[in-house]
Amino acid sequence: MLFRQLEYLVALSRERHFARAADLCRVSQPALSEAIRKLEVELDVPLVRRGRTYEGLTPEGERIVVWAQRILADRDALKDEVDALRTGLGGRLRVGSVPTASGAVSLLTGPFCVAHPLVTVEISSDLQAGDILRRLRDFDLDAGLTYLHEELPEGFRTVPLYDERYVLLTTATAGAGAGAGVDGSGQRPTATWEEAAHLPLCLLSRAMQGRRMVDGVFEEAGLRPEPRVETDSVGTLFAHVRTGRWASVVPHAWLHVFGVPPGMRALPLVEPARTVPVGLVTVAREPESVMARALTDLAQEVDVAGALERLPDAP
Repeated sequence: MLFRQLEYLVALSRERHFARAADLCRVSQPALSEAIRKLEVELDVPLVRRGRTYEGLTPEGERIVVWAQRILADRDALKDEVDALRTGLGGRLRVGSVPTASGAVSLLTGPFCVAHPLVTVEISSDLQAGDILRRLRDFDLDAGLTYLHEELPEGFRTVPLYDERYVLLTTATAGAGAGAGVDGSGQRPTATWEEAAHLPLCLLSRAMQGRRMVDGVFEEAGLRPEPRVETDSVGTLFAHVRTGRWASVVPHAWLHVFGVPPGMRALPLVEPARTVPVGLVTVAREPESVMARALTDLAQEVDVAGALERLPDAP
């Protein structure tokens, strides 16, 4: 059995198409098909349901793919470990993030790249929480930034990073009740969820967990706003508010990226004031991936929560 045969099988499982899998592996389709056929002979089980076109993996094939992913991940981890011992950590760090947390990723990858100059970083920033866990299990990611509000399945390690909270993003001229000025104590102005619900809103798409968090707070307050615009991009929310026609509910962490753009206000949302923990998630396995271990060690040292409180122009 060759590592290459296992790579072909994993590629076929992901692409679900012989030609695309062959292109991914940079071999001809007959070569990929023949290598998988030889693997079936060696294991003495059918792995692929073949017809005029690819019809999927057999139950045995689905099970073997799990083992193949694990074996290939261990091979890569071994190579990374040896390289780290010889020349320092090198290779590629693969990080996934839910969109609402992607603005905080650079607070980890920036110092990581300084500490490990031979490593390149690949970031997937538009993933749903379930996709992050699945890709971690499939060894497609080394680490992920996602919500920690629910108990994760067994087999994962977490490092809490910060508590996500929400602000109402409006134009500077828009009225928002309590957000009209600073109160007598000199505190920043605020807005209530009820006030937000009565504004023309643009929000994240309903399929995204960040949107479900926001909807949950609205429901807790007995509110059911109907946004006019929905998107899968936090940056698009800022762009729509800039037009002066909409308001939005955005994670406060994104103010660290964009600040409060000229002509806008960001009002902390209260009544109720809610937060959701966000953290780094890795697969719990021994030996641990050298990439995952290095990023986890750094995440435990970096004050992500403190950094997110500083706006771009603030000292």
